[in-house]
Amino acid sequence: MAKDETDLMALLRQLDDPEWLEWPSDYSHGKAAASLKSLASRLEKAFGTHCPVEGNNQDSSEYGRVEVPATATVCGTKITVCVSKFEPLALVTADNPGAYLGLGEAQALGDLDGRDLATVQRAVHDAGFIAMPEELLNHRYDGPSRLPRLSGEPHRPPSWWDRFFGFF
Repeated sequence: MAKDETDLMALLRQLDDPEWLEWPSDYSHGKAAASLKSLASRLEKAFGTHCPVEGNNQDSSEYGRVEVPATATVCGTKITVCVSKFEPLALVTADNPGAYLGLGEAQALGDLDGRDLATVQRAVHDAGFIAMPEELLNHRYDGPSRLPRLSGEPHRPPSWWDRFFGFF
């Protein structure tokens, strides 16, 4: 299930096509919707509750999100899974992206239970996604694509998160 950082960076670089910023050349809205629905179904079954879904994000390389409600987790913190239009990329976060420095910090602070995380990661994997660590995605983007400047943050260099989950 888990891949090392070198393999994950190689996957990011493989998917990074400067001609296709918002979605890949072989993007299928129908496939992305079905994949997100499959993930949501797996999470709902695993946690025994409705997991809200937000899909078809416009002007973003993120297709959508599924949330495991805080009331369904051991620590009372929602878990959000973001799905990129660049399949098979997904991002698992405690609360929302950027709320913690990563899943390790959320666990160390007692805001994320390891069993809940394992359940989510299993659902992500079984739905055909690869969970990318937020810490890795926060590395400065150094690929070939010319990413637009981030509105409101003109001095912050873009990250790999911006490339595969950000807005354009």
